[in-house]
Amino acid sequence: MLSLQTIDLTHTFSSKETVLHNINLQVPKGSIYGFLGPNGAGKTTTLRLILGLLKKQYGSIFISDKSFDDHRVAILKDVGSLIESPSLYGHLTAIENLCVFQKIYQCPETRIQEVLNLVGLPNTGKKNVSQFSLGMKQRLGIAIAMLHNPSLLILDEPTNGLDPNGMIEIRELLQRLNQENGTTIVISSHLLAEIEKFVTHLGIIHQGKLMFQGTLEELKAKQQQLLSIVLETSDPEKAAQIVLETNVTPTLQESKIILPALSRNDIAKINAQLVHNGIDVYEIKAVKNDLESIFMDFINN
Repeated sequence: MLSLQTIDLTHTFSSKETVLHNINLQVPKGSIYGFLGPNGAGKTTTLRLILGLLKKQYGSIFISDKSFDDHRVAILKDVGSLIESPSLYGHLTAIENLCVFQKIYQCPETRIQEVLNLVGLPNTGKKNVSQFSLGMKQRLGIAIAMLHNPSLLILDEPTNGLDPNGMIEIRELLQRLNQENGTTIVISSHLLAEIEKFVTHLGIIHQGKLMFQGTLEELKAKQQQLLSIVLETSDPEKAAQIVLETNVTPTLQESKIILPALSRNDIAKINAQLVHNGIDVYEIKAVKNDLESIFMDFINN
């Protein structure tokens, strides 16, 4: 079952500028869906359309199999969101901020302490939000988004501006929300290496077009295809010719030789052949392209 689905979602800001081209997102229920792309790719525009913050021009949006056009209010009652940065009252405490939203959502007051515990802010006391660190503010923003216990949580760049420790804290928090509460999470980011560490599904967007969508395992399969072997030798050109005679196609890159993925035995045979022909082998290493390399492969082809 899909928690979120868009069909041919298209949006233009002017007659000459189409920012989204037929976006077909498919977010499985219970997943952590990473929505990836560089700044300006169309991530925030897509999420704003899904939440009704921008007027939809063309396409369809379904949340929990319900049409957003027909069930807008009911759908939004079951969706939590944090777009760009949290909207907080700096002169109020965390509890006072949550009280404001608790009255809007009309959820039980007991839920306030529950979400503070959930995001790791149980004891902020009378400290005003203006005195919070950026990481604490992000946590409070997520607490507000979770206050009414939504089944779908949509977060736009929630780790933006955080230090490495803050990123780890937010990542662990989202994993816990997903695993313990069963919350479906859609998280947009341009931090590709970070998002790879905890999502289950991915969508890659570039210039308003969805370039890839699938599970993390499917992406890793492509990652494995892009595995390469790097050789550094005393005579790269002669070494490349010898490698070619073993029915392996090498690529010369400056002073190094790039080979496709090979078994350990094949690597050992090539090494022995090079040494036998009087070529010194300085280094042999496997290079597994990271998510960013795969992303660049998608947008450059």
